[in-house]
Amino acid sequence: MPDNDPNVLRHRLGAAAGQQARSEARDVRVVAFTLNGESVQVAAPAHWTLLEALRYRLGLIGTKQGCDKGDCGACTVRVDGEAVLSCLTLAVMAAGRRVETVEGLGVGRPHPLQRAFDDCGAAQCGFCTPGMLMSAAAMLDQARAAGRTLSRMEIAAGLGGNLCRCTGYVRILDAVEQAQRELGGGGER
Repeated sequence: MPDNDPNVLRHRLGAAAGQQARSEARDVRVVAFTLNGESVQVAAPAHWTLLEALRYRLGLIGTKQGCDKGDCGACTVRVDGEAVLSCLTLAVMAAGRRVETVEGLGVGRPHPLQRAFDDCGAAQCGFCTPGMLMSAAAMLDQARAAGRTLSRMEIAAGLGGNLCRCTGYVRILDAVEQAQRELGGGGER
């Protein structure tokens, strides 16, 4: 049979897919970490990102899959308190760490950021909102720990990695400033 025969090509593609699936099955890792205050273990292929593990193994779809290359910020979560792009972080890198997603923000009652986003109309389509909330929460926590109150320019710069196509950012900045006042900043600018 000639190499361009459709049956030969189908056979080769099927064999390659099967080999890849077998290789991935051998390369599955179990990663244990703290997720939103609870100890979890997740089995995922070693090449999977934290985003994939959160969404497709643990069912936490609040973390959005946007650009898959670190440009949009929709996948932002906190790892040990730091804002992290989960689409660029391997799941295995979360081992032994504290991971917080939007589902863990304000459990039991809305977090001041969630209330402020609602009060200010800062969420329109809502796709970017989880990443914005997680970036803002990390930024405000760091500022409070340092005894600082962030200026509007600092807030805008801190959210620079989070893209929004709907709001024009003014209401988002208003919301973060409102939440900062409610949380109590450090006073220094």
